[in-house]
Amino acid sequence: MPSLTLADLQARLGGTVRGDASVPLNGAASLEQARPGQLGFLLSRKFLAAARASGASALIVAESLSDTLPQPCLAVANPHACFARALRLLYPEPRPAPGIHPSASVAADCVIDATAQIGPGCVVETGARIGARSVLGPNCVIGAGATLGEDCRLHAHVTVQHGCAIGHRAILHPGCVIGSDGFGLAWEGNSWLKVPQVGRALLGDDVEVGANTSIDRGALDDTVVEDGVKLDNLIQIAHNCRVGRHTAIAACVGIAGSTRIGAYCQIGGAAMIIGHLEIADRVTISAGSFVAKNLKEAGTYTSVQPLMRHADWLRNAAHLRHLDGLARRIKELENQIAGMPAPTQQEPP
Repeated sequence: MPSLTLADLQARLGGTVRGDASVPLNGAASLEQARPGQLGFLLSRKFLAAARASGASALIVAESLSDTLPQPCLAVANPHACFARALRLLYPEPRPAPGIHPSASVAADCVIDATAQIGPGCVVETGARIGARSVLGPNCVIGAGATLGEDCRLHAHVTVQHGCAIGHRAILHPGCVIGSDGFGLAWEGNSWLKVPQVGRALLGDDVEVGANTSIDRGALDDTVVEDGVKLDNLIQIAHNCRVGRHTAIAACVGIAGSTRIGAYCQIGGAAMIIGHLEIADRVTISAGSFVAKNLKEAGTYTSVQPLMRHADWLRNAAHLRHLDGLARRIKELENQIAGMPAPTQQEPP
């Protein structure tokens, strides 16, 4: 782990140093857990007391807060992003040595850049292409004709199925599957007939896919995940979907087939989205929401019942079962009121 000073961080990240720029830093931690020699960060005034009491040797803070702290600070416009870049400097990812592990199975006609690393137990099938400086962790499988761009990192047990394509600088976490068959079935007589899934799954540049996430290949057209998309763990993206650039999707989301999600969207954990929908750019969907219609305008959408005590929920559920009858009674009362003569005003005595 390299040791840097606050001045070193400023030179690489920008911002303004307040206090001792020569303070040495060899790691980072939360405000509560930081010790001398470590860097912390402060996002908002809400955590000001914790920052003042922190054992961190220096802090990355918003410009408006830097004068209120006893520690040396690097004041920046976006402390969260700056801290993320500082972590990359303090904890650089080791670059594995290039080469193909003896236990890997690699087809003779693959094109593997000399700077790539193919880890133990990997399988690279016929016609696959692996770009410069890309790394395949243990037991990855790259299917026939699949392509992997430059500077990609595939952790252990990642599968990229035949014909699929991954752009540059992708990060694929353990167990994720790119290009599994979509759930395509046709009813024939008294049983289901599998519909061959002949499209591909295509991922753009700078895409990150979480552990055990599955992105199905298209039935006919391709499933597309555009540049900069960030996917958490345990997400299902079904066949023929398109996810727009720089959209972020939290864990356990399910997206049914042929749905189009716009750019710069944010989808909370465990949201469910049915198939063949159109979701506009810059839409935020709250965690646990069920989306069953097109969302044509940017904004935040929620369909989750608020948490309540179980007894209250049971009473509300009982009322919900009678909602249609209550609505009819209200309409009848409105009609009765509409048919009544207007009250006459009486002269004061």
